[in-house]
Amino acid sequence: MENVNNNAQAVSKKNKALLAALAVFVVILAAIAILGLVLITPPNEITQGQADCDVVRVSGKLPGRVVKFYVTEGEIVHKGDTLASIYSSTVDAKLFQAKSMQDAAAATSQKAEAGTRSELKAGAYNLWQQAIAAETITQKTYQRMQNLYEQGVISEQKRDEARAAYESASAAVKAAKSQYDMAQNGAQSEDKLAARSMANAAKGSVMEVQSLLEDQFLIAPCDGEVSEIYPHEGELISLGAPVMSLSKLNDMWASFNVREEKLNNLPVGKEITVTIPALDNKEVKMKVYYVHDRGSYAAWSATKAYGQYDSKTFEVRVRPDTRIENFRPGMSVILAE
Repeated sequence: MENVNNNAQAVSKKNKALLAALAVFVVILAAIAILGLVLITPPNEITQGQADCDVVRVSGKLPGRVVKFYVTEGEIVHKGDTLASIYSSTVDAKLFQAKSMQDAAAATSQKAEAGTRSELKAGAYNLWQQAIAAETITQKTYQRMQNLYEQGVISEQKRDEARAAYESASAAVKAAKSQYDMAQNGAQSEDKLAARSMANAAKGSVMEVQSLLEDQFLIAPCDGEVSEIYPHEGELISLGAPVMSLSKLNDMWASFNVREEKLNNLPVGKEITVTIPALDNKEVKMKVYYVHDRGSYAAWSATKAYGQYDSKTFEVRVRPDTRIENFRPGMSVILAE
């Protein structure tokens, strides 16, 4: 019986020792937690932005086929450099047609000034008949295009081009007929003035086509890097279609999307320090020059029905005072707050 009591006392002492040790352990953990809350400070909030620059799209007025590129993607070009050449057989044909009309109008003007001769009458008549033949062809072409457009085979633009050609041919018939009538009736002062006006109009048509042909060679409008070339050599491009993009690396900037309550720390004109991870975490000075509403809400939104509001997003742009070597579009830019 005595042995049983001794064993019970030993077990009780052991349990008390374990409880005491557990209590001490809990107190130590609580002390460490409280100490951590006191000593550990939250890290600064980081706002990540992105480097960017202005991009110029190079295009021309000449629709045609890309013959050759004189630059490659990633190449640095300067204002005035030749970038590509484009060929258009259609525009060449229009130039030939315009020059022919110019010659005819000039000849008619000379005829009006010199008086009507039988040869000039015959020439005016032939021009009139040629214009009629051209009108007949373009009319048939336009009618075919109209039928195909109504069937949904071709686009509205193709139909409109055929209609424009027909209307132009009809106008040419009227002009040629008036020239023939003038040759038949003899040139009066008004007729001479009209003939000179026709010659000037034909000259203007030639100049218009020649202005299109000036875009046979696309020229760099500014200094920059060829960031992207869209078509390949041999492909057709339409009027005004972009051929390539030039990135103006000499005018780099960075943009951040920030919540509106942080705008007070980023007024226009303020100089801030940012870090560029891609350049070995280089720290540089940049100045805020643009703040604009993004028109959307930030990721943070109110969680209470009262007393809070949904924070809107603003775009903030900053620009360095001097060019940063190897600073390129797309690089991350870090703003520590």
